[in-house]
Amino acid sequence: MSIEALTLLFFGSLLFFVFLGLPLAFVLGGVSVVFLYFTWGFDSFYMVASQIWSTMGSFTLVAIPLFVFMAMILERTGVAKDLYRTMHLWFGGVRGGLAIGTLVICAIFAAMVGISGAAVVAMGTIALPAMLARGYDRSMCLGVINTGGGWGILIPPSIMMILYALISGVSVGKMFAAGVLPGILLMVLTAIYILIRSNLQPHLAPALPPEERGTMREKLVALRSIALPVLIVFMVLGSIMGGITTPTEAAAMGVLGSLIAAAVYRKLDLPLLKEASVRTFKLTGMIMWILFAAHAFSAAYQSMGAQALIEGFMTHIPGGPWGIIIAMMLITFILGMVLDPVGIMLITLPVFLPIVESLGFDPIWFGILFVINMEIGYMTPPFGFNLFYLKGIVPPGITMKDIYKSVIPFVIVEIIGLAILMIFPEIVTYLPDLLF
Repeated sequence: MSIEALTLLFFGSLLFFVFLGLPLAFVLGGVSVVFLYFTWGFDSFYMVASQIWSTMGSFTLVAIPLFVFMAMILERTGVAKDLYRTMHLWFGGVRGGLAIGTLVICAIFAAMVGISGAAVVAMGTIALPAMLARGYDRSMCLGVINTGGGWGILIPPSIMMILYALISGVSVGKMFAAGVLPGILLMVLTAIYILIRSNLQPHLAPALPPEERGTMREKLVALRSIALPVLIVFMVLGSIMGGITTPTEAAAMGVLGSLIAAAVYRKLDLPLLKEASVRTFKLTGMIMWILFAAHAFSAAYQSMGAQALIEGFMTHIPGGPWGIIIAMMLITFILGMVLDPVGIMLITLPVFLPIVESLGFDPIWFGILFVINMEIGYMTPPFGFNLFYLKGIVPPGITMKDIYKSVIPFVIVEIIGLAILMIFPEIVTYLPDLLF
């Protein structure tokens, strides 16, 4: 059978079983194993086992359950509530201030937990009712929480970046450093959009009345709530970028910081530890199965010789190297609307990375563009994860249609940020080059 027919049959089988609703890890691994057997025979399984054994010996993998455990602990402390009270006092007097304060909290959460969803749930529970009660536009509130919640996979530490580093072979520390300035850029761009929109249309995000803005003494006292989050961020990111710890060791520092936070808020008890541990085991198990499937997919794909076919196809895309990069971004953007981000990573990266490197582009830079696209995937209809997290906690009067409509302007802002990073790659590469 020709390479073209095998490629069509292979990816067609993957999409068929994915749309049947079967778990992606098992679909990817199962289809890959079947194709391996019929193209290379039983001996090809030894190649997969060898690759998996090599990956499982990677010390970097230890960071995944540690960061997940840290997120599970922090979700159940009072950190988010106290942070929101502080932002309420400091930003509430400005039109759109509560929305901007919510963005800042989402960015802080992203710098602590490393996964998407934690900030969506926390801010959807705390900030959404508060903003709606003070006359904020429904779409503005939903869009802000949806957008900020996605930054958990962009602003380091990020489990998505760890997986990218494992698949691509780049440094996890460099990926973490590269995500800092793009994360800040997206936060600033979104804040600017909110400020402009709320001043042009004041009814969308009114300033708080003077009696709710608090005295200077109340504002200064409220700043105490920032101490613990800053401590945790410093323990994780500060130790990595200061060269004190590896990303894996920094994850252990983050767990210690989350336990300290739980103790300070008097939430540290056996039920909390048990629930966080069980959820960590479940999520880590899923990630491990996805990694196994990735190796089977990679082996099957390479064995068919289909990579040469895809590379040949890419070279016919108009616009030269930049046309190819834009086409890759467009493909991942479309896939992000319908597939799980980790699944997209496993399906596309074995194809994209060799091409990116052969064209002379920095894989760290491309990795950040890829992660931003995955973050946009979390917030875009019809199957963005954050949309469903949000639907589970919003008041009954808010429909899925309301949530879908709210994301449109914020997706445009994110795409503008992505374009800026493509035009000015130094924003991504500056910190990795400086620190490493």
